Amino acid sequence: MQINGIHHVTAIAGPARRNLDFYSRVLGLRLVKKTVNFDDPTTWHLYFGDADGAPGTILTFFPWEHVAPGRLGVGETQETAFRIPATALDYWTQRLAAHGVVHEAPERRFGEAVLAFRGPDGMRLALVAVPGSDSEPAWDNGEVPVASAIRGLHGVTLLLAETGPTAAILSEVFGFAEGGRENGIVRMRAAGTVHGGIVDLREGRGSLPARLGGGSVHHVAFRAHDDAEQARMVKTLSDRFGLRTTGQRDRNYFRSVYFREPGGVLFEIATDAPGFAADEPAEHLGHELKLPPQYEMRRGEIEALLPTLA
Repeated sequence: MQINGIHHVTAIAGPARRNLDFYSRVLGLRLVKKTVNFDDPTTWHLYFGDADGAPGTILTFFPWEHVAPGRLGVGETQETAFRIPATALDYWTQRLAAHGVVHEAPERRFGEAVLAFRGPDGMRLALVAVPGSDSEPAWDNGEVPVASAIRGLHGVTLLLAETGPTAAILSEVFGFAEGGRENGIVRMRAAGTVHGGIVDLREGRGSLPARLGGGSVHHVAFRAHDDAEQARMVKTLSDRFGLRTTGQRDRNYFRSVYFREPGGVLFEIATDAPGFAADEPAEHLGHELKLPPQYEMRRGEIEALLPTLA
């Protein structure tokens, strides 16, 4: 069973407390998991999403207190966009201004109204007004009205030296198809996918290469229904494109493999199962620090080293 679309986006941030405040309070996303970077357990890994922490709604961060700013360039995600109800654009324009968030004037892209803005670390973000999305589930954070709340990921824009090879990966491995071209952008769309169904490819030939840092997207993860579907994708990458992935890594809430696509962007293939309720009840997602089994014996040490969130 193939389920197309983005599973999550992971980015690098500055101070964890500032990151939590902006994404949970200002943007109104639910903190669905507090855990650590499995490769560096003294660093938080914070997951934000909708009420259920559903694939296609998740934005995650590695917050490093003194991280240097990143530099946008080719081989990187240029922008991460969320879906909002079509009637909510004015609300968000006013809310971002009230909180001193740098934003651009609303514009139209591919027939949709888009409000582009920057996160506290300079991450390029956007809100896309999508007709009919008001019927989709939304998290009530007690501050952003549910009628205007973010519904999940709309998609990402990748900045590439050339778009063709990446488009082929999206099409033949992940089930996307070209959905249009506008102002030098190739839109790839996963048919039938509500959340995370858009990947826009922008050619940046001649631009400097990206430099990873605060505000940079670390990787984009695409959905696989289960291990068998993930294995099929890995085989297609090898047989059709000569690309090798990492071995499968258990991330507690999904199982992952990673590879660099031809444009240099780090892609992940993440299974939908077991989900974020694997180690805490759905109604209490994000309430407690959750550690993978290999770090549980070091809980006291890790808690003492992690920056405070409150």
